[in-house]
Amino acid sequence: MAHEKNHDYHILNPSIWPFMGAVSAFVLLFGSVLFFHDSGPWVMLVGFALTFYTMYSWWADVIDEAHQGDHTPVVSIGLRYGFIMFIMSEIMFFVAWFWNFFKHAMYPMGPQSPAIDGVWPPVGIETFDPWHLPLINTLILLCSGCFATWAHHALVHGNNRQEMKWGLWGAILLGVFFSILQAYEYSHAAFGFSGNVYGGTFYMATGFHGVHVIIGTIFLAVCLVRTYKGHFTPKHHIGFEAAAWYWHFVDVVWLFLFFAIYVWGA
Repeated sequence: MAHEKNHDYHILNPSIWPFMGAVSAFVLLFGSVLFFHDSGPWVMLVGFALTFYTMYSWWADVIDEAHQGDHTPVVSIGLRYGFIMFIMSEIMFFVAWFWNFFKHAMYPMGPQSPAIDGVWPPVGIETFDPWHLPLINTLILLCSGCFATWAHHALVHGNNRQEMKWGLWGAILLGVFFSILQAYEYSHAAFGFSGNVYGGTFYMATGFHGVHVIIGTIFLAVCLVRTYKGHFTPKHHIGFEAAAWYWHFVDVVWLFLFFAIYVWGA
């Protein structure tokens, strides 16, 4: 009785995962630098494996804490605020790439880009037709977001597990299809990453979005596995809620990319 909790806050037990996360990130960064200097990918791959293992183990502990009743209403609010702040940081990350693209598009001359010669896109760049494959990918991602919303609605309004599973399956498969078409588009691009500011900005913005799509797809797949295990309830589903928010964030960023880079930028 002396250790019985009589408050709504979660006092964390000592954990090795913050330390492991820092070590893993350092090994991954150091290995990436070695890889960029033609020293082989092995240190980078070790860092990636350590990072993945740390993420898996740390989030597994968070799920266990939820099942033990540690995610009280007060703790749940804190988790939601924390994830919202994470998404805001991601928004600012993409704002930087949009800023870079618009700056060079509206002022295509300067000491850092003399080869542009006042023309955007630069001479010799053959841009994608936005109304073919990019439009198809836009519709695919929007439909995937609709499936995720269907799954969320099925859980919150009625706790319909079967519809939730179908919604998650649809969102995941369309997310995978989007990534496949994005890779196909890259393989048929008429310009490369290096050599001009247009290609560098295009691949950094759309490429990082593609990475976010892959991460979001994994996020949804984890939620699907947890759904089959019966983990979520209509009132306690922060993990799935975070996945849905992240997926809609990916949708919105792609809409901005489509209209800004593919349509206006071309």
